[in-house]
Amino acid sequence: ISHTWFLSIIQNEFRTGKIDLDSTMKLLETLQMSFDFAHVKHVFKKTIDKRKAHTINIEDFRAIYRAIVHRPEFNELFRAYSPNCKILADTELIEFLRKEQYETEACEMTALEIILKYEPIEEVRKRRQMSFEGFIRYMSSEDCSIFKSDHRTVYQDMNHPLCDYFISSSHNTYLISDQLIGPSDLWGYTSALLKGCRCLEIDCWDGSNNEPVVYHGHTLTSKIPFRSVIQVIDKYAFVASDYPVVLSLENHCSPKQQEVMAEYLESILGDKLLTSTIGDTVVTKLPSPEALKFKILVKNKKVGTIEEGMLRRDLDSHGETGEISDLENVSDEDETDEKALLYPMNDSPKRKSEQRPSAPPRKKAKMKKIKIAIALSDLVIYTKSQKFVSFEHSLANQKCYENNSIGEVHARKFVKHSAKEFVSHTSRFITRIYPKGTRATSSNYNPQEFWNVGCQMVALNFQTPGLQMELQNGKFLDNGGCGYVLKPEFLRNHNSTFTPHNVGRYSKPMSLSIRLISGHQLPPSNLSKTNKADPLVHIEIYGVPEDQAKKKSSVVKSNALSPRWDETFSFTVQVPELALIRFCVEDEISLVANEFLGQYTLPLLSLSKG
Repeated sequence: ISHTWFLSIIQNEFRTGKIDLDSTMKLLETLQMSFDFAHVKHVFKKTIDKRKAHTINIEDFRAIYRAIVHRPEFNELFRAYSPNCKILADTELIEFLRKEQYETEACEMTALEIILKYEPIEEVRKRRQMSFEGFIRYMSSEDCSIFKSDHRTVYQDMNHPLCDYFISSSHNTYLISDQLIGPSDLWGYTSALLKGCRCLEIDCWDGSNNEPVVYHGHTLTSKIPFRSVIQVIDKYAFVASDYPVVLSLENHCSPKQQEVMAEYLESILGDKLLTSTIGDTVVTKLPSPEALKFKILVKNKKVGTIEEGMLRRDLDSHGETGEISDLENVSDEDETDEKALLYPMNDSPKRKSEQRPSAPPRKKAKMKKIKIAIALSDLVIYTKSQKFVSFEHSLANQKCYENNSIGEVHARKFVKHSAKEFVSHTSRFITRIYPKGTRATSSNYNPQEFWNVGCQMVALNFQTPGLQMELQNGKFLDNGGCGYVLKPEFLRNHNSTFTPHNVGRYSKPMSLSIRLISGHQLPPSNLSKTNKADPLVHIEIYGVPEDQAKKKSSVVKSNALSPRWDETFSFTVQVPELALIRFCVEDEISLVANEFLGQYTLPLLSLSKG
């Protein structure tokens, strides 16, 4: 049957005789399987090389199709459940779903849905059966993705306060390259929002003609108008997710231009901009992502309380400013100070011998008065930026709608020396972590160590690919990619004694067994002329320190089309709620070097069995 079906689809193409590579590729696409051009080209060349021709006949085409599509590992599975090795009846498909895919609920209905969706041969479909062709299509489909299908939509409770979620966050979102001389670009905002990012950073400075601009201050990065940034955010804010977007303003503008910013925020964003509390004016806890759907929140320093701002709502505050006294620690890694660190304009560098890195720098505390336009201050509702002093100070004084930004260097020390207080702090207050200023190339830190203590906004340079962004993307695949992932209970509970270094009673050990079977149409190595690679796979767990683990497979020599491993790896994970699993495929170039071919990262609890 499958032979007749196959011929009926392709024979028309061969009525004039033979076909070339382009037509082969087009014809393969009509068979509704995904083909990689490099691999098709390679198999095609192998077929024609024997004959010194440039075209193939119908039998050659069938051989190429089978070489790529009829994978032996699928065939072995199919034959295990199909008594005649040609067809699966619905009952046999149900048995397969229950035994292999752990779908205990699988019934006639389930099997029928799969057959109707994936069986390409009409008469087989009508008999409620599945051919090998249908089985291949099902096995290669999204339905057999390793990522749990019910995690692809929002499935978590979205009615907790904002501080109970990990929130996808970007650092210096306007940069699309390095931090010193590279371009600033609106694309930075568009692409971050399309990836589901929910907290964007905007560095605002006074521009000419009373137009505020966005760029990395004191550097040669190019400038973009604040107005244009807000227009782009207005357009793309809710394309990937319905849940609230937070604009983290790093504000260096004069009060006059701050009023211009406020005017743009209100006029461009309109109803999307949150300008008043929802429900009670007296705020005792943060609202939920659900309650703030389709809203844009401004995160900035604020004069006074929310209540005072609400009373002023209908008054004209044009020209009015308020002052905030900020205790500025000279050696603190505030983001603005960090920029100065990069550009010691007139300090002569000390000779090595004069620097005593072991002694902590003496902190000269000085009061610094910051002027804020009331018009902008009053747009800050649930996300008021508050200078971080200490965990004790926050516990005694901080309001639920005040949040802190802590640089990665300080944050890392807290993780090491006061993790319990850190967890207690993040259970109450939104905490944003940002990269240290010396990362001039826009490199990233590992976000996992800050998720482990419950930090909500772990801001990364989205423009910089690599392991850190792969962990970020993997974590936020969860919950429908909406940019909000509910933190585990032990990071939300105010009385939690959890610490990542000593998980104690919070451990829920899970044993994980992964059978690495095969690969298919891997990207060929850049260094290979023959479309070959020597692939190996690393399986890595990221989570609390005792869960960190790495294992690697053997190397399959010169086979990028269909490498076969059949190896099993076992892990025990103490805190599965925080763990991510990463599969990384490399090409072994030499004994000391591997070339990256591809990777996939996902939350451990989003792994589908089967």
